[in-house]
Amino acid sequence: MKKSPRKRASGWREWLGSLLGGSHADDAPAAKAEARAPAGGESGPLPADLIKKLRAIEIRTSRLANEQLAGTYTSVFRGQGLSFREVRAYMPGDDVRWIDWNVSARMNEAFVKVFTEEREMTVMLVVDLSESERWGTRRAPKAQVAAEICALCAFSAARNNDRVGLVLATDVVEKLVPPKKGDKHVMRVIREILGFVPQYSGTNLKVALETLSKVTKRRSVAFVVSDFFDRGYERALALAASKHDVIAVVLEDPRDTEIPDVGLATFEDLETGEEVLVDTSSRAVREHYAKEMKALQRERDKLFKKLALDTVTIRTDGNFVEPLRQLFAKRARRFRR
Repeated sequence: MKKSPRKRASGWREWLGSLLGGSHADDAPAAKAEARAPAGGESGPLPADLIKKLRAIEIRTSRLANEQLAGTYTSVFRGQGLSFREVRAYMPGDDVRWIDWNVSARMNEAFVKVFTEEREMTVMLVVDLSESERWGTRRAPKAQVAAEICALCAFSAARNNDRVGLVLATDVVEKLVPPKKGDKHVMRVIREILGFVPQYSGTNLKVALETLSKVTKRRSVAFVVSDFFDRGYERALALAASKHDVIAVVLEDPRDTEIPDVGLATFEDLETGEEVLVDTSSRAVREHYAKEMKALQRERDKLFKKLALDTVTIRTDGNFVEPLRQLFAKRARRFRR
């Protein structure tokens, strides 16, 4: 029998159980906390509802890629470097460092080398598909928001003839889609994110980031999409950031940072299946929860700042386009300096 990897409890679930002394659902009657979204279907014949979701995401994000991010994408994501194109006569204002002295000596006048940027890039989407990503209490679960974000980034890449690859991870790397070009490939990537049913349920960002570093040899743009409810991935993230242009996309649900007062409620750890009974009417419990979650966020943000990563937080109850547009605009301003 195949041994299951070690499963990890997400941050707030760990202290919540210890805070309440490990009370379980059998101890008293209680209603489930807001329901998680069901997982999608395996590869193969697609259910009608999944086809409908794919089509809706394709139409929306393809249009947004053309209308909203078409110009900024090219300006904020650099290619692999410069390639020689030609030499031409020197003009006032040209950088003297680019003078081609051999040609200039033969022609008895100054000539400079002209280079063009190699625009083709590889965009890697590293997506956390642990069970906590099936959680969502507003417009959509985190997994669907992740699919929308990745679709927008992937279509923007496809419009610029860039390649798009995908890493889906839980406790292990569940799926690796090699980088390719084209809208058809983009749709496959979206389908994998929306419809893939993981074998495991936990979170291990360390193994996902290590895989990114191993399989992608050339410098790439890597969007890491997760709620980052994990620990022990710091070194792997630093290594990935040293090789690639890593952008951390943090998925956040309103209930990640606050518990409503609904009396007794049974909370389930989506990644381990453990349940704990919580008296949400207790102000001390709600404040402790908020305090611990804010501390976890500060620790995460401190790491991102230390590694000089670009980061964006996208909530399940908000618009995912505007935060991305602001991120691209910020990068564009930095590159113009």
